[in-house]
Amino acid sequence: MALGPGDHDVRKLQATGGSTFTLSLPKPWVLHNQLEPRSSLKVDWRPSGALRITPLEQNQRVERHVRFTLEDIPENSLHDHLMGAYISGADVIVIYHSADHASPTKTVRRFLRSTRGFEIVEQNQTSTELRCLLNPGDMPLHASLKRMYLLVSSLVRDLQEVFAGGDIEFLSDHEEREGEVDSLLYLIERQIRIVFESYQAASRLGVSRGQALEYANLARCLERMMDHVNNVSMFLIGHEEHIPFLNLTPPIQQLPLWQESLKELMINIRTQDSYRIEAARHQLKTLQIELKAYETSIFDDEKKNQQMASSLSISESVRRLCAYSRDFGEILLNMKLASLMIEVREN
Repeated sequence: MALGPGDHDVRKLQATGGSTFTLSLPKPWVLHNQLEPRSSLKVDWRPSGALRITPLEQNQRVERHVRFTLEDIPENSLHDHLMGAYISGADVIVIYHSADHASPTKTVRRFLRSTRGFEIVEQNQTSTELRCLLNPGDMPLHASLKRMYLLVSSLVRDLQEVFAGGDIEFLSDHEEREGEVDSLLYLIERQIRIVFESYQAASRLGVSRGQALEYANLARCLERMMDHVNNVSMFLIGHEEHIPFLNLTPPIQQLPLWQESLKELMINIRTQDSYRIEAARHQLKTLQIELKAYETSIFDDEKKNQQMASSLSISESVRRLCAYSRDFGEILLNMKLASLMIEVREN
């Protein structure tokens, strides 16, 4: 007999009439959902062929809580633990610490700046409670993606303005824009984690679980694009004297074509015109080939430059290995925080 979540058993249909079949429900499930005889159940026939049975009226709302003590986690890891709990879908995060321990306020404020929806609801000398006030369905995934795209494209337009002779101050808020893209990515990752655990969240967002996963992949692509655009902005701020020369190089001259292709792809998130998608991808591939040829030509003249290119290539490979390894560790931390989550029911 199925006694709890994750358990399963086999039950036989019973014929109760000429065209009616019945199936008994596990008593623990009925009691857990506080059902009584004649309670209404919603039955969904899923595209996979499975039937999903849900109480029509839920009298209780389930909240997911994460609690941890500062003394029990590695030093200077509070922000990583908070982000792990956020992305894992926690509704309430409680931080406990001794009265003589350094206050976590600074780290908590940094966490609040990096995320959406969380607020401090209670704070004293030994604990801080954070609660999410944003319903997962309040921010559609496509709206977050569009906002990320607008932030990336606006910074690229400002870069082009600077290359055309505009004031370098156009780029002064590049870090704020990059930070907002990061926070939107974290929000999407949080929503998708909730979607995979709750069909109600998937219904509110209007996406299937498979679609949600693809939205996550799109968001990560936009976030990585923003990282590169942000790096170019930082380089120009520190090397204004290079702007006239760089403005004449193929990478800068081809930025408008890249923008045009990305715009086409964004439009086709909804329209899904395969011809337009393929045309945009072909144009991007052409740009890649041309840029690769340009990069190769830079180091064709002198042997010293070829050696420098090799060193840079190796250095970047190792640096990326370090970055991906850190991501691996972050995923492990997220998994740990998810395992610590408990459910608290409210009447």
